[in-house]
Amino acid sequence: MMTSQQLKTEAYKRKIAIRNILIMTTFAALLLLSFIISMNTGYAKLSPLDTLRTLFGGGTHKETLILFDFRLPRIIISILVGAGLSLSGCIIQGVAKNPLADPGLLGINAGAGLAVVLFVIFFGAKTFLSVFTLPFLALIGAGVTALLIYLLSYKKGEGIAPIRLILTGVAIQAGIFAAMTVLVIKLDEDQFDFVATWQAGSIWGSNWNFVLSLLPWLLVLIPYVLSKSRVLDVLSLGEDLAIGLGMPVAKEQRRLLTVAVALAATCVSVSGGIGFVGLIGPHLARRLVGPRHRILLPTCAMAGALLVSMADTIGRVIVQPSEIPTGIVVAIVGAPYFLYLLGKSEK
Repeated sequence: MMTSQQLKTEAYKRKIAIRNILIMTTFAALLLLSFIISMNTGYAKLSPLDTLRTLFGGGTHKETLILFDFRLPRIIISILVGAGLSLSGCIIQGVAKNPLADPGLLGINAGAGLAVVLFVIFFGAKTFLSVFTLPFLALIGAGVTALLIYLLSYKKGEGIAPIRLILTGVAIQAGIFAAMTVLVIKLDEDQFDFVATWQAGSIWGSNWNFVLSLLPWLLVLIPYVLSKSRVLDVLSLGEDLAIGLGMPVAKEQRRLLTVAVALAATCVSVSGGIGFVGLIGPHLARRLVGPRHRILLPTCAMAGALLVSMADTIGRVIVQPSEIPTGIVVAIVGAPYFLYLLGKSEK
């Protein structure tokens, strides 16, 4: 027989569970709505009926080309990139116990981008082979950057100091952008355009080859991250308590950080330097569903996907026939939010 207190606790748990399900359902519905709006939005006009007819094979050659060769790959990439970057930020925040951590702010995205830029400068990115090589190269660049940040931020007996982590990442990111500036001096016009596009955070890889190069990575990494939700919950309690519960803390931290770096690197390889997604997505999800990673991680992924998808759609239509890079649209929201969080953390 359950006591009145136990009954109240069970009722509260059911209320929270229903609330979280409603929030996740709302995110899923908003993401679907964003997908539909984005298919119907662009310089070349397609009405909802035209889009629906084209989806089922009844469109003209021009409509089919617009929808299947230009819009759908870009929409899918924006959703995948948003989910990947947001999950990467969530992992880094959980492991480092730093609410301001983000793969873009820490320079991980910049390290991945530097490797991609160097490859494109020397070999180009137009061939089928190079498209599938880019995630591996981005992973190398991001991995070296992350290792450097980890070594400079880690202090024996104290672990990773949150403030030192941020300052180290910002400094390394500045150094990488300085290296890119030096490289720009020796570029021809096409190469310069590519570097400028990447730095602005434009989704430059917008065809099905880029979707196929990104998708296998996320199909492997995202399920692995979701399976580690309990580990992230335990790590959030603190290293001493986690060790007391029998968890190999150092090993789990290395694994999770490796996955976070891989997620950020593969996304950056096709999206350019989009920042703040790994900051905004986790914070928004945490405010709505709480800190338990079993619910937080999928909500975080949907929040990031929705953010990048909407930003890309807005950037494509706001100054037609030109477009604003997705990274700039995200930064318009992300930079003030970062300053707000920074001020709040100081208090």
